[in-house]
Amino acid sequence: MATSATLILLSCFILHLTTNWINAYSTENAVLNKIDSCWRAKSNWASNRQALANCAIGFGKDAIGGKYGTIYKVIDSSDDPVNPKPGTLRYGAIQTQPLWIIFVKDMVIRLKNELIMNSYKTIDGRGAKVEIANGPCITIQGVSHVIIHGISIHGCKPSKAALVRSNPSHVGHRQGSDGDAISIFASSNIWIDHCFLARSADGLIDVIHASTAITISNNYFTQHDKVMLLGHSDEYTADKIMKVTIAFNRFASGLIERMPRVRFGYAHVVNNKYDGWKMYAIGGSSNPTILSEGNYYVAPNNPATKQVTKREMKGKLKNWKWRSSKDAFLNGAYFVPSGYGNCAPNYSPTQFFTAAPASLVPAITLNAGPLSCAVGKAC
Repeated sequence: MATSATLILLSCFILHLTTNWINAYSTENAVLNKIDSCWRAKSNWASNRQALANCAIGFGKDAIGGKYGTIYKVIDSSDDPVNPKPGTLRYGAIQTQPLWIIFVKDMVIRLKNELIMNSYKTIDGRGAKVEIANGPCITIQGVSHVIIHGISIHGCKPSKAALVRSNPSHVGHRQGSDGDAISIFASSNIWIDHCFLARSADGLIDVIHASTAITISNNYFTQHDKVMLLGHSDEYTADKIMKVTIAFNRFASGLIERMPRVRFGYAHVVNNKYDGWKMYAIGGSSNPTILSEGNYYVAPNNPATKQVTKREMKGKLKNWKWRSSKDAFLNGAYFVPSGYGNCAPNYSPTQFFTAAPASLVPAITLNAGPLSCAVGKAC
């Protein structure tokens, strides 16, 4: 018999998909954000899938995934961590050549151990309902140029120490994973877009060990405690190079903290919608720099948790650069700024984008999460 937590998750997921369907019926009438306006109104998306790689913004703009590779079709939802079969997700993810991975049908993939991504890969769930659920989930470690788009990742569990294949010629002994939905470790040029993430054993997205050049956009987060960690530990100073853009996401119901929590590096948190939190929304330690721009913060009803921010180290907290610019604060929400001097993200000309007014955020995040895309029609 399903537990109450499972039923809550299922109802949230169904409601989310239903909302997407209702509001995506007429893309030309939708209010599209900078990323979605690049591709969603085009009816030929299915025959020109790799054009999506041109649409990222922010620090992960240069993530090309499998843009210059061939299309790889997932036809089999089974999983073998040591000897994956051709046609399975794992077989495509570990190849050394660039690949754009798509799915020929709806499927639920229950991984038997963590899925280790190789460089220059795109996982593109458009046109199918794809779930990675109820097992170990995705590890992006020591690689670059990975795009994950349009899939649902939930119920992720820790994996046990075991042999796992990381490329066609190497099987290594892994120590086991923590149960993150997506773990980004010592990697760069990563883009996570239009995914549904919920209820995992550890974090939903972790960005650690000097990972950088990352954009996390258009995702739907729900039913989870520690949502997003940027920075490994208060001792790991190599994370000073970390630069992450968090844009157009929906931080929905049942979230407690870390949206995100940042150490050392830089986070541009822009045009996200926050539907409350149980502890705080944005936190950090070890002197990170955070620019909150054009977000839409709806505080919880609890009078003790109206503050958006939480600083978790003692010392010269007044010098940390934490700024709020053009944010909207509802139901008593408030942001405590600190520091002085310039706090801009210093994007390159190709990474740069202009934040939308906070009043538009409910509209431009309405279709966060996987989209209902039909071949021959705009998404």
